[in-house]
Order: sequence, then C-alpha cells, then structure tokens
Amino acid sequence: MKTSTKISLASGLLLSISLLSISCAKYKSTSIDPGTVTPTKTEEVTLKSAMPFPMGAALNVSLLKSNNNYRNLIIKEFNSVTAENAMKFASLHPSKDTYTWSDADYLIDFANANGMRVHGHTLNWYKSLPDWVNNFQGTTAEWENLLKTHIQTVIGHFKGKVASWDVVNEAINDDGKIRNSIWVQKLGVDYIGRAFQYAHEADPNALLFYNDYGHEFGPTKRTAILNLVNSLKSKGIPIDGIGLQMHTRVTQTDANLATAITTAAATGLKVHISEIDIALNPDNTAGATYTTALADQQAAKYKAIVKAYNSIPKAQQFGITQWNVTDADSWIPSNYNRPDWPLPFDAQYQRKPAYQGILDGIK
Repeated sequence: MKTSTKISLASGLLLSISLLSISCAKYKSTSIDPGTVTPTKTEEVTLKSAMPFPMGAALNVSLLKSNNNYRNLIIKEFNSVTAENAMKFASLHPSKDTYTWSDADYLIDFANANGMRVHGHTLNWYKSLPDWVNNFQGTTAEWENLLKTHIQTVIGHFKGKVASWDVVNEAINDDGKIRNSIWVQKLGVDYIGRAFQYAHEADPNALLFYNDYGHEFGPTKRTAILNLVNSLKSKGIPIDGIGLQMHTRVTQTDANLATAITTAAATGLKVHISEIDIALNPDNTAGATYTTALADQQAAKYKAIVKAYNSIPKAQQFGITQWNVTDADSWIPSNYNRPDWPLPFDAQYQRKPAYQGILDGIK
C-alpha cells in the first residue's frame, strides 16, 4: 500500500472519531435541562422606572389623540400627567351653563389605561377665563357663587379620578404683592382660602396645591409665596402642597434653584416641581442655535434641580412634572417667538443630554 493511501486511511479514521466525539458532545449538551440556562434581559432605563418619585408631563390632548410618537413616548417615560390646557376654566366652562368635559375625560381615560396619576390644573387663575366671566356683572354674592360653583362642579365631575389639584395659580406678582386679579377685585384676597375650602368640600381625598412661578428668582416673590401658604396653613385652610412651576433658564444659579426647593420644603407641605422647563435662549436671540455646549449646560442644570429635590424629605416629594414632552411641543418658542430647546427630549422624540442630567441627579 502506498504511503499516501495509508495517510488517507488514517486521516479518515481520525475524522470519523472527531465527528463521533462532536456528535456525542452535542447529544450530551441537549440532555441538560433548558431551565438552568436563563438569558439575562436588560430592561431599558426610563424616567418612571429610574426615579424615586413620580415623573410627569403636561399633555396637549390634541397631540395625544393624533400623534403616536408623542403618545408612545408618554406611555414609556411617565407615570403622572397634567392637562396643559384641557382643565383650565375657559376649556371646561366656556359659557355660564355649559361645561365641556370631552378633552379632559380623554386625558383621564388615557392615564387610567396606562396606570398614571392625574394632577388637575387649574381651578382658579387670572388668565384663561372665558368672556362670560371677564364680562360678568354681578354682586359680590353672585361672584362668590360663580367661584364656588365652578370649583365644586369641576372637582365633582372628576372626583376619584384626579388625585390632586392646583387650586389657585399665580396669585402673587413678581414684586411680592397680591396680584390685582379679577378675583381679588370682586372678592378680596380672602377668596384664596375659600377656594381651597370649596375644593376640599367637593373631594376631601384630593390633595390641594398652591401653584406659582418665580420661587428661584430671589427672596421677594419667594417670601411672599411662602407667607401666603404659611398663612393658609395657620388658619386651618386645607392645603397639602406647594407647586414650584420652575419655568427657569440655564443662566439661573444653582444656589437660587436649591433655595427655592428647600424653602418650599420648610413649610412642611408636599413639594411639586410642577411645570419645569429650562430655557437655553432666554435673551430671545433670533438666530440662536442648539449647541453641544448649551446641551451640556442644560443637563447640568436639570441635574442640579433634581439633586436638590431629591434631598428633601421623601414624604414631601410629590414629583417632578415637565411642561409638555418634547422641544417641538413646548410653549416657549411660540410664546416668545424665538428658537429654544427647553425640554429633555428633542423634536424627533429622542433623549437629549438633559435626560441623562435628570438621571444623574439622584446618583
């Protein structure tokens, strides 16, 4: 037999043995109980899963109905919602004897279907009033009835569905004085306390908040707000929380932001950062652009706010709510007629560095 033939036979024999070994190994491996091999699945981090307090957004009901990207992002990221406009006076009560509930009911049905808390905004404000209220000619008693009837009809409709309410919104001027609103003109400053009483009568289980902006501006307005809520508390008025709107800007100091939060907590009330957005173009520069440097500054500012909020007593942390969802939906660009990017999600529904800043705030 030729040497080459011997080598071929030997190679064939070795190959047969190898294949047999592999076949046996495969057979043995399939005999292992599959239950012992558990593939690990890494769950994606979201705001609602990562944060130790509720994370919310104010919603545009029209977008909620028509834009699936908007809707799906809300479902994915948030566990608390506020109506951006659908529960304001003009939206719910457009004429004296007419209430329109459809958009607000839609929002509540959406929230219930997705396990979200609903925060009501707002029962009393000097803006967003229908013409019939602005033009109402009535006695003091008739104005009082108007106030009470609106508050109790609205809360009554949503009783058991809305966990909390901004009862009175923005009653303090930037100079620290009581705003000379139509409500103060017709009913006097004490109407504020009665508004809370009417709300509590209509739903004793709802948490009731006073909501305002500018706590971080400095001591003038902040002190006036704190004096108001402490006065309500001392009179036995049923108030459960204080809402810090926190429509702020990237140039605001971390010290002012932290002081706004810690002084609110010092009231002993629940604290809700209720309408947060952080403007990157507060000077209204027409040709401003979104840059990496601005994005990083915004992320640092969100982090600072969350860090300060996370340091207050847990029982007082009602949650953080951003005012709408993405930069495309924000009220700021249209209201101020300028480019701006104030929210943690961009116009394409993607997370910005600000998103990571929020997560970093609890580390």
